[in-house]
Amino acid sequence: MFHRHRRALMAQMKDAVAVFFAAPETIRNNDVHFEYRQDSDFFHLTGFEEPEAVLVLTPHRAAGDREHLFLRTRDPEREVWDGKRLGVDAAPQALAVDKALPIAELAAKLPELLVGANRIYFSLGVQPHDDAVVLKALQHARRFRKRGDDTPGDLLDPADLLHELRLIKTPEALEQMRAAARLTARSHRQGMAVTRPDMFEYQVQATMEYGWRVAGARREAYPSIVGSGPNACVLHYRENNRKMEAGDLVLVDAGCEVGYFASDVTRTWPVNGRFSPAQRAVYEVVLAAQLAAIAHCKAGHAFEAVHHQAVKVLVEGMCDLGLIEGPPAARIQDEGYKRYYMHRTGHWLGMDVHDVGRYFLRGTSRALEPGMVLTVEPGIYIAPDDEQAPEAFRGIGIRIEDDVLVTDGEPEVLTRDAPKTIEDIEAIVGTADLPS
Repeated sequence: MFHRHRRALMAQMKDAVAVFFAAPETIRNNDVHFEYRQDSDFFHLTGFEEPEAVLVLTPHRAAGDREHLFLRTRDPEREVWDGKRLGVDAAPQALAVDKALPIAELAAKLPELLVGANRIYFSLGVQPHDDAVVLKALQHARRFRKRGDDTPGDLLDPADLLHELRLIKTPEALEQMRAAARLTARSHRQGMAVTRPDMFEYQVQATMEYGWRVAGARREAYPSIVGSGPNACVLHYRENNRKMEAGDLVLVDAGCEVGYFASDVTRTWPVNGRFSPAQRAVYEVVLAAQLAAIAHCKAGHAFEAVHHQAVKVLVEGMCDLGLIEGPPAARIQDEGYKRYYMHRTGHWLGMDVHDVGRYFLRGTSRALEPGMVLTVEPGIYIAPDDEQAPEAFRGIGIRIEDDVLVTDGEPEVLTRDAPKTIEDIEAIVGTADLPS
């Protein structure tokens, strides 16, 4: 699979060279590191999860000399502390690359690999150390011009090629995304089931993350959001330390990662298991907007049209609820709805929770294509101190989010197993005890 990814990229590069660095390790505190996760582009091309590695692709060179991986050598002393390394000798067969070399030789070898290419693809400005290595190699490579060799004159962002390839998901990628979606949906059900008044937000979080980890998901796709009461109106709330009260809604935006592919799901439910009339009214508007937007996730429709469909339904509902004054068309035109709905309706989803790929082509919202996966996540957020809103609605924050695959026919909701109708939610909340 990874070999195929490299081939697809090199087919578009022609006489260029591309350089990709592994993600660096990051210190958490003192001598303790954050949990390591490989850079998504690097993993997409190699499947290799070790730090201190560099992939150089040179399609202009002869067959068998086009894929060079620089990586750490075996070190028995360090491996006692940090675990086994793949090593240079095993890398070509294990990773299906043409050649493997010690990372210590990168500075000396890279200038030679640049010779014969007319441009270089490299993500300049991400890591200063990596920038210095590549720019120095370019400087050294230009010395070969004196003997008549070509060396790169242009430095381009590989995102223009690679990220467009990543945008259309392969069957293997979709298999992983469906698995992540199933585990995430199941954990949302578990989170609903254990919720009751006087619990803390972090207990819901712990239940959900425990559920998908014991089922095989190695990590969260992003920091979980569990916001109850007024915290549901904070879009990226992450403290997760409030004691939940009867009458609160709790908004949970949480998803796991399987095989380096993310899920991203939001559900909102009542802490005491029953929506109040005001909560129910707002929830029904958000759900109707989400269903209308999902129905629009079809091949050929513009990405922006999904957002516009959600906004149309949300604004009509806000006017009906008395949150804003109509007519709806005028509030859409002047964006008066943004007081209560201030974000977009979705984003690409894949190896990154906010995945790569352009949203606009030549200034126009791109058409959806089969194999694209996007989130659909409308919401309404009414601040507790918003004196312009009817009192019964103040402090209500609701978002509903699913992961949607564009197909040749009807959209496939990957996260459809996460309950979202009022009836289904009320039947689940509070029906289970916390895991012991």
